Formats: sequence, C-alpha cells, structure tokens
Amino acid sequence: MDVLIGFVIAVIIALTGVGAGTITAPLLILFLHIPVEVAVSTALAYSAVVKLIVVPVQMWRKQVSYRVLGYMLVGGLPGVILGSILFAHVVAHGSRSFLYAVLGAIIVFSSGWHIYRYFVPTAQPRLTAYQSSLPPKRRKWVSLLMFPIGAEVGFSSSGAGALGTVALLGLTTLSASQVVGTDLSFGLGLSIVGTGVHMIAGSYDAPLLVQLSLGGILGALLGSGVAPRIPNRQLRLALSLWLLFIGFEFCYQASQRSAAPHVYSHAYAHTDQRADSSGGGGPR
Repeated sequence: MDVLIGFVIAVIIALTGVGAGTITAPLLILFLHIPVEVAVSTALAYSAVVKLIVVPVQMWRKQVSYRVLGYMLVGGLPGVILGSILFAHVVAHGSRSFLYAVLGAIIVFSSGWHIYRYFVPTAQPRLTAYQSSLPPKRRKWVSLLMFPIGAEVGFSSSGAGALGTVALLGLTTLSASQVVGTDLSFGLGLSIVGTGVHMIAGSYDAPLLVQLSLGGILGALLGSGVAPRIPNRQLRLALSLWLLFIGFEFCYQASQRSAAPHVYSHAYAHTDQRADSSGGGGPR
C-alpha cells in the first residue's frame, strides 16, 4: 500500500506539476492514519527524493535560471531551517490542532492558486540568453520573500510550489517553463535542508519513507515519460479541486480538535499505534 501511494503521488506530480508536499502529507494522514507530525516530516523527505529525479531533467532542458535560484536560496535556506526548528518545538510542546490548521490553510491556498491559474493563465515572455531575468532592484525582494516561503516549507512540507511560483511570476521575467524549473530546483534545496533538520528532531517514519521512495522513483520515471502526451491542465484542475476540499477538511478538523480534544484521544491512540508498528526512525 505504501509503495502504491508513493507511485501514485509521483505520477501525479510528473503529470500535473502540483507539489509533492501538498499531496503527500494529506494522503499519509487520511489513508494511512499517520500522525500529522510524522506525516509532515516524511512528506518533506519524500519530496526531496522525487525532486532529485525531476530537477536534473529540468536542468538538462535548460529550464533553470541559476542566478535567480541563487537569490532564492539566500533567503529560503535560513527560512526552512527556522521553520523546521519551529515545527519540532510545536510537536514537542504545542497542539496537533495547530498543525492541522496550518497544513489545511496551505493546501487551500495552493489548490486555490492552481484553480485561479487554470481560469486566468498568465502569459510570460521568453527571454534570450542575453536578457536579464531579474532586475537589480528586485533581487533583494526575491531573497526576502523566499525566507517566509522557506519557513512554511520547513513547518508544513508544502507551499514552495504555489508560493514560489507567485513570487517568480511577479518579480522576474522568466518564461513559464523557467518558472517551473527554477521553482522545482528551489524546492529541492529546501527539501534536502529541511529533511536534515526534521530527521535530527526524529519525527519521521524511516520504513515508510523507503517504501514511498521505491514507488516514487518508478512513478516519476513513468510519469515523466507519458507527461508530454497527457492533457495535464484538466488533470491539474481536477486534482486542485480535490485538494481544496481536503484543505477545508483539515481546517474543520483543526477547529473540532481545538474545541473538543478529548473526543479524538482514541483516534490519536490509533494513529500512534500505527506509527509504532511501522518501526519508524523517530518518536511518535
């Protein structure tokens, strides 16, 4: 089951371009009953594995602006470290309802953005190799905006795709394909660094990650091969509508758990039991 979920997620990512973190954590929580703190950390690590396959293809196609990527990482890497540390603090001392609320809000925003882009596509100019893609006055803004985006990724495993795309479209003159390639490369850097911090904290499931990655590698290869022949805009819309519903469901669960936490004590015991039986790499 874990391998199949990893396979399906990777195929969806390859076909639609929707971020790994946005999809993985909700599926782990809803279908495998993984505790939210373990799901977020495992989803972040799985995202790094999938992007390690996808990003080199983007680089080979020359769809990555390394200059813009450098400015993004200047702000994003400190942000993801801070967000990951804050996540570990909330897990140790905070409420799970807060984690549900943050994850739900990010999913709602991300899916809403993809729905908006479906109905209101943005035309981006293609540049020659001699044209500047990032005006000097906007360089500091790119770095500054990537800091909270990195923090969001470290805290929830999602957000780099939608939020990073918004920033690149607004502040740079990259073409649509360059926006995708550069943002995926940015997400890879955040995922690798964030995964390291999360693993130090211990909130992840190592056997689950291995099985997801096995399915993810196969799914990424298959999805990348068939993607050019699939009408991905319609698939992206359908997936975004489903994710929008899931995001609101997480927000609703957060309000219910906050109002009556004792009602969910049995459910938490069930999810903790599931995580313990998997033999994960950290505390549950």
